[in-house]
Amino acid sequence: MDKRVYLLMVVSFVVGMVELIIGGILDLIAADLNVSLGQAGYLITIFSLIFAIASPTLLILTAGVERKRLTIISLFVFLIGNIITVFSPSYTVLFIGRVVSATSGALLIILCLTMAPSIVDPKYRGRAIGIVSMGVSASIVLGLPIGLILGNLFGWRAPFVLITVLTVLSIVFLHFFMDRVAPKPSVPLGKQLATLKNRKILFGQSTTFLFLAGHTVLYAYLTPFVKTTLGLEGSWISIIYLLFGIAAVSGGGIGGTLADMIGAKQTILISVTVFGIAIIAIPFTTFYLPLFLIVMIVWGAMNWAISPAMQSYLMNTSPETSDVQQGLNNSALHLGIAVGSFIGGLVIEQASIEYNPFVGALLVLFALATALISMYDEFHFFSKSKYKRRRA
Repeated sequence: MDKRVYLLMVVSFVVGMVELIIGGILDLIAADLNVSLGQAGYLITIFSLIFAIASPTLLILTAGVERKRLTIISLFVFLIGNIITVFSPSYTVLFIGRVVSATSGALLIILCLTMAPSIVDPKYRGRAIGIVSMGVSASIVLGLPIGLILGNLFGWRAPFVLITVLTVLSIVFLHFFMDRVAPKPSVPLGKQLATLKNRKILFGQSTTFLFLAGHTVLYAYLTPFVKTTLGLEGSWISIIYLLFGIAAVSGGGIGGTLADMIGAKQTILISVTVFGIAIIAIPFTTFYLPLFLIVMIVWGAMNWAISPAMQSYLMNTSPETSDVQQGLNNSALHLGIAVGSFIGGLVIEQASIEYNPFVGALLVLFALATALISMYDEFHFFSKSKYKRRRA
């Protein structure tokens, strides 16, 4: 395995931290900049919204640029975004910093995922993509708790100082150790969107969108939810995020294994159903911490269990556009995060954070409906076959 793949993994780790760290320190940002929790939550919304839109668009616009050069340029822009964040004197400036970071971060993740398989032997391509994806996973397991600890000890800007340092190191190492990587032709955006004319694809991608929206309605505000309902502070919050991260990464493995054993469709339906039950059960477990942690672990595992199964389902549904479907699914995922964090903020502003799990569960119910619509032909076929056998 080419060791340079691990450089790309570090870049994906850093970008993953920037996108997700806000959720753990929302209350600190809100208090320091004198804004509400809902307004602070919109910092997640804008990041994920730009991520969803910019990712495929920028990849097309920069299709002719040599990849190493483009990655370093994107890292410099990403660095500027984080410096703005660190020194932001107001909510408006911080918002601008998030926009800059999101725009460059969206391109960086796609560049890492496309560069990794191109710099290794063909037999290692799948493993190279997996290693880069591990960077995002690691940002959940390690990045969020570390960032949360730094935020509680030194203020909410401290995690972004760490990210700034890691970004500088990434630029230096990529400059000296990464070779030139030739660009590859990209699929026009119109052709990508045209694949959504397929009902199965459209409702499959909608399932990812609604599922992540339902998840983020609560997850984006997990820190204030835990503080309000369980009365926990400090290190306990970090432990909760660490357990959630471990469960989420484990869930990815569980989902992939189940997809191979019982099929992608069944895995998707099981994941969505169990996930919905877990998230709606959360408010009823806050009276007893061990019970809350058990349900939260199930929630975290099912959150990622759907991902490999959905990717497999989309690729099998449209093999000729499998690469396009992965890109669109990534956009649907981040669009779901953006909408979920926005809705979660509205719920907090208009009602109470204690209602967030119920709103999230409602969106997950819609996700189950779109999954069933996407798979209707298969289930309709099986039901007709059973009917014919009975008639015979």
